[in-house]
Amino acid sequence: MKNLLVFASGDKEGGGSGFQKLAEAAKGRFLRANIVGVVSNHADGGVHKHAQEFGIPFFYFPGPYTAENYQRYVAETKADFIALSGWVMYGRGLPPDRTINIHPGPLPRFGGLGMYGHHVHEAVLAAFKRGEITHTEMCMHFVIESKDGDKEKGYDKGPVFFRCGVELLPDDTAKTIAVRVNKAEHEFQWHFTNKVVLGEINWDGKDPASLKGGISWRRSPVKL
Repeated sequence: MKNLLVFASGDKEGGGSGFQKLAEAAKGRFLRANIVGVVSNHADGGVHKHAQEFGIPFFYFPGPYTAENYQRYVAETKADFIALSGWVMYGRGLPPDRTINIHPGPLPRFGGLGMYGHHVHEAVLAAFKRGEITHTEMCMHFVIESKDGDKEKGYDKGPVFFRCGVELLPDDTAKTIAVRVNKAEHEFQWHFTNKVVLGEINWDGKDPASLKGGISWRRSPVKL
């Protein structure tokens, strides 16, 4: 099986549920990969706790977030693939054909610098109230780095290989949206991570048109 390295932020008090679900899937042999480590920017908290629960090597990454430092973790763990699961830092120097990310909103509209977690859900809610969208999404995509180093151009870019439509309701808040999106993440992240690891979803790391095996599933059209 291929080696998978996970980057997950979580927080000082908890979080890291996406990493937890990946670990559960790997333990149950549903995710056909060896999780060789998890990297977090918090020394303690949810990600560290889940790493201990599953006996997965934990790495505290306080920065600086340079390409060399990212590559050091990949080299040390001999990772074949990298999954960013709730990782809020800008990734540098990671192989674009073997690095994937999960995003809690429709891309490309609700992506970019500063668009993570509740910031995404608040922006989605505002667009919903203006009548611009009817659903939000949970997306998974390959990760590319801006060639000129501009974070604004680099965040949440790379070909999207999976979209899951998530309904929006008239009485929604950012928190209620987050609960439903998180449920979709837990249901589908491990499954499509597995497809990437097995080579069923792939691209050449250069041309988005080379993407093979991607799936777009929505309950209804979303204006991007």
